[in-house]
Amino acid sequence: MNTTQDLTTEFQTVRSDSMTSKANVSDQWYDALQRWHLELFLIPTCLLTLATLLANPVLLACILLSHSLRQETRYLLLANTLAADVLFVSLNLVSVVCNALEVAVLRVLCELVTAGTVAAYCCAVLTVTLKVVDTYVAVRWPLRYHDLLPPARTRKILAAVWLLAAMYPLSLVIVMEAMEGATPDKSNVCLVLISVGNMGGEMTVGLHMYLTVGAFVCTALILFCYFRLYWVTKTQGIWQNRYSRARVTLLAHGVLLLLYFGPGLVFTVELVLYQHRTVSQDVRVWINTVNMCVMVLLPRACAPYLYGLWYRDISQTLLAMLRRHRRLSQVTVA
Repeated sequence: MNTTQDLTTEFQTVRSDSMTSKANVSDQWYDALQRWHLELFLIPTCLLTLATLLANPVLLACILLSHSLRQETRYLLLANTLAADVLFVSLNLVSVVCNALEVAVLRVLCELVTAGTVAAYCCAVLTVTLKVVDTYVAVRWPLRYHDLLPPARTRKILAAVWLLAAMYPLSLVIVMEAMEGATPDKSNVCLVLISVGNMGGEMTVGLHMYLTVGAFVCTALILFCYFRLYWVTKTQGIWQNRYSRARVTLLAHGVLLLLYFGPGLVFTVELVLYQHRTVSQDVRVWINTVNMCVMVLLPRACAPYLYGLWYRDISQTLLAMLRRHRRLSQVTVA
């Protein structure tokens, strides 16, 4: 009986400390945002988000409305990446705007936005990794490619990717609800960093392990696939021309992969700095603002142009759709 009471008392103490710490950090965070006028970062945030929201739905419609493109694994993977990016930039824009304008957000809504943001980011990173694996399989086993990765199997893999990406963030929401049941209903600052940074020692270690294992597995798969691709194709002469399509494609993919994985690495550094209170609050606010307002959005603004329009099938299908729409408009006017 005494043991149960001690555990209950300890949990309430931890929850109370978490509540107080989170409220204080939120107030200090907003003061730093106002002092440095970091609300100006809304400008690049809105521009990069707009670039993503203008291009991604068009490419998504192009892929989903074309029967031939829907039967290609690489285009299904691209469509999933674009969909995850649309969800991510939308939730990120809501969070950035609310923080800049001091809009109080319901605690539960903030936690759901946090979970959705993390899930969408993880889903995009996992799908980009699968695109590299798909390219390796297509080059390594061209005759068996369609048997190994048919569209039906690809859809099941993508469903599993969404489930895997969403499981851990949703479980964190449940834990945070249990820990913060008595906190105020609204929060002045809604940030992923603050939400996960006040979960407690063991849960923070678990998050570090989750991010580290995920990053290691994805990086190992990408490096292995690219090394094997180079080894298999180096005797075919496609690497001899400096401006060959294979070289340019590899460079574009490499830059985009770096842009996708970079913000995750920066966020890991942010978590470490958040636990060390000796680091200046202004430094943490600046790093987080640049990461959330610029770095995480750059790959999503570039992806539809580097990935989508680079594929000839997509560009041709898009041009055909535009010509069809123009003809229909002319017929309607006539």
